[in-house]
Amino acid sequence: MESRDLLRELERKVQELQAFNDIGRSLAGTLDLHELLAVIMQKVSEVLRPGHWSLLLVDEAKQELVFEIAVGEGAERLKAMRLPLGEGVAGHVATSGRPVLVPDVRQDPRFAARFDDASGMVTGSLLAVPLQSKGRVLGVVELVNPRGGHPFDAEDQRTLEALADYAAIAIDNARAYERIRELTLRDEHSGLFNARHLWRQLEMEVARTARTGRPFSVVFVDLDHFKQVNDRFGHQAGSGVLKEVGELIRDKIRTIDVPVRYGGDEFVILLPETDKAHARRVADRIRVALGEATFLKESGLEVKVTASFGLSTCPEDGDTPEKIVQGADAAMYRVKAASRNGVGEAGG
Repeated sequence: MESRDLLRELERKVQELQAFNDIGRSLAGTLDLHELLAVIMQKVSEVLRPGHWSLLLVDEAKQELVFEIAVGEGAERLKAMRLPLGEGVAGHVATSGRPVLVPDVRQDPRFAARFDDASGMVTGSLLAVPLQSKGRVLGVVELVNPRGGHPFDAEDQRTLEALADYAAIAIDNARAYERIRELTLRDEHSGLFNARHLWRQLEMEVARTARTGRPFSVVFVDLDHFKQVNDRFGHQAGSGVLKEVGELIRDKIRTIDVPVRYGGDEFVILLPETDKAHARRVADRIRVALGEATFLKESGLEVKVTASFGLSTCPEDGDTPEKIVQGADAAMYRVKAASRNGVGEAGG
């Protein structure tokens, strides 16, 4: 090997070692999946210098690959696209679990030209390796058109496979952390968020309102005469009703809203970017739906419940989480004392 080639090889080894060191520090320092993958893919770019590259993750429910990260010409258009497992080189890698090195994609029938058509780039050489953990393929890293004109080679593949192992570890760790975190934030009976999560979100919404001036609202929900449900049908049936009420609430709100099992037969709904008039409409919609619903029908028990609602809005009813929740709670108790099955407003 000529001295120039040897020097180039030594420089590459130094780059690889530095990349592995940087990635190792990132793995130890954060469990944020997007941050970790960005670091790893930046190191891939520095060491292997592809003209375009992407990281695709498997959507197991839909059996598709989704572009998590895409860099290069037309990358923004790629991010909106999906490909079924088995389609294209990346889809083949995802189903086979084996890397693919293609010096010239025009000679490979697996290549899916529609992604070139969408992005406007022209793929020549391509290298794709799977992200694997515990026998499962989590995704695919795909590099296209190395800078310098030469195609990808076996040494590039070896390097990318090593870096992909780090990416798989990052994905597994981050997802495990997210599952554990989700368990600490969810109520086990209803599947809704718990009070701990509510207070965290309220702090964020109060700060956002102070910064932007835009309101948010809180709806407090207390089931009417719920003790009679437990007394008549038993506590197990009562838990089943709470679960189905939680599902009904979740079905009647937006994805950005935060439904919470506050405790006992009490629920709270945090409505970001929502004034009092709109919060009132949400509360009325849920109240009517509750009155029309019959619970535990699949168990042969036809249980009917109603609820009393109270709502408050930041900043007009308070500028702290405590004041907002107290306002909604007090409004709910006024309804419960007066009539039940109604909606009250803080300050009303």
